[in-house]
Amino acid sequence: MTSATQPESGKITMFGAEWCRDCRRTKAQLDELGVAYTYIDLEAEPAAAEVAKDISGRTNIPVVVYPDASHHVEPSNADVAAKLRELSLI
Repeated sequence: MTSATQPESGKITMFGAEWCRDCRRTKAQLDELGVAYTYIDLEAEPAAAEVAKDISGRTNIPVVVYPDASHHVEPSNADVAAKLRELSLI
């Protein structure tokens, strides 16, 4: 079952917050690469923080969930780019 706070199967979902510098960086990278993703703002949807924690096992953000159901927590730009290339998304 998919809700506004659950990652959508087969798509990229990013959990983050505007106050988070790493979140802003990852969001900007995805935007610059033209990669479609769903952004879940943990300030606007606090319940989603529990979803992100369930996925990652941590409270760190951003959490980026990929179409293959893998995820990154606080990824570097290189990590994100490598995963997107692996999935043939860039």
